[in-house]
Amino acid sequence: MDKMHSGGLRILFADDEAHLRELMQMELPRMGHEVTVCPDGTAALKALERGGPFDAALLDLRMPGLTGIEVLGEIRRLSPETQVVILTGQASVDTAVQALRLGAFDYLTKPCKWAELEVLLGRIMERRDLTNKATALETRLKAAEGSPTLVGDSDAMGEIRRLIGTVAPTDATVMILGETGTGKELIARNLHDRSLRVGGPFIPVNCGALPENLVESELFGHRKGAFTGADNNRKGLFEVANGGTLFLDEVGELDKSLQVKLLRFLESGEIRRVGENDPFRVDVRVLCATNRDLREMVANELFREDLFFRLNTFEIHLPSLRDRREDIPDLARHMLKRYAAKKSPESLTPEFLDALKGHEWPGNVRELANAIERAAILAGAGPLLPEFLPNTNSSRRPLQPSAFASASTSASSQAANSPALAGPHFSMSQDGNLSLRDIEMRYIQIVLEKHNGNKPAASRELGISLKTLYNKINQLQQG
Repeated sequence: MDKMHSGGLRILFADDEAHLRELMQMELPRMGHEVTVCPDGTAALKALERGGPFDAALLDLRMPGLTGIEVLGEIRRLSPETQVVILTGQASVDTAVQALRLGAFDYLTKPCKWAELEVLLGRIMERRDLTNKATALETRLKAAEGSPTLVGDSDAMGEIRRLIGTVAPTDATVMILGETGTGKELIARNLHDRSLRVGGPFIPVNCGALPENLVESELFGHRKGAFTGADNNRKGLFEVANGGTLFLDEVGELDKSLQVKLLRFLESGEIRRVGENDPFRVDVRVLCATNRDLREMVANELFREDLFFRLNTFEIHLPSLRDRREDIPDLARHMLKRYAAKKSPESLTPEFLDALKGHEWPGNVRELANAIERAAILAGAGPLLPEFLPNTNSSRRPLQPSAFASASTSASSQAANSPALAGPHFSMSQDGNLSLRDIEMRYIQIVLEKHNGNKPAASRELGISLKTLYNKINQLQQG
């Protein structure tokens, strides 16, 4: 048997006509597939039990012993991931409908045309690949985030839970706002899990991480030959999310042309693949998130106002971690359980928890998670102590991160009173062991506060573009 081509299908072929078995055994490997041929339905089931799973099964309707319909029923029971195609010499609509009702992928009328068979096998490959990608993505996300649990009993988290309970059962578009690391995707997952679409896919996509020249293709799909490198038809993430939820994180990073296409979908429910003229409908709920000020972007003509209003049907604002410090102990225990299951909650010493509560957490919950994981590794079998937290000096005593905020506030107040501090040579004498990264962050904060948070004005004074300023703030917050 020829070696299966990378990406090809494992096919089970059952037909009582010897010349067809010989033809398939010769031609299917040439098309890049691996094939096992059987003379009847009974042999097909034995092959399935012995050599499965198969990606596809091509079954003659009428065979000695078990018919194709009977084999179909057994395959659905034993190997539900196998896509079954019924081959019939009788162009019977009743037979085709019966096969489809029993779970067949499709049917072909004999004698089959090779072009039709090739197209049908291509569709099966596409479904298999999408299923594999979705499974892998779901596995990675679950491993990275654990179960979508909202931790904390603060008033702020109580309000978040109330809002989720209110809007989740609807199909309303939801805008999730908050600083970097506050858990916007976690909120989106909770909205999906508590919606009527919970049985459908949840597809998260970071708009800022998509390659600029492939964003449209990734979201809406493309037709073979639509552009250089488009070697196959491809479904976009909107199609993959059909029947479920598409979460557009960092939606403010979409350029104006993509904003138009997103608006068209929100208004009509239709999308169009790159390279195709005819649109088609998909049933997708859109959730989106950003840590950028979209109202400011609208004012600066960086984001479409009509799209903003479409996306902003319902807002959920996530509080920063420093605004719900009372949740930090519960969050720390939850994260310790995730990263070091063998450690007991008593491993979190009072001194360690006090240090956590005193930190400003510019990276919010994400930064806390990284700090807990690091401390758990350094602690080994012992308790978690303050010296295991990041940002320690040579004596291993932790720098008090709260001093960062007070020093920053002090520096910004000085900047308001002294022109010298508005330039690049402001004094950092209060903390002699600051890194260049700390100095850069403080200077950006000083300039932002000087302009009352007006980022375009701050970017002009800093001599950088607005986009660079946003990226620099994000990078610095993420550590």
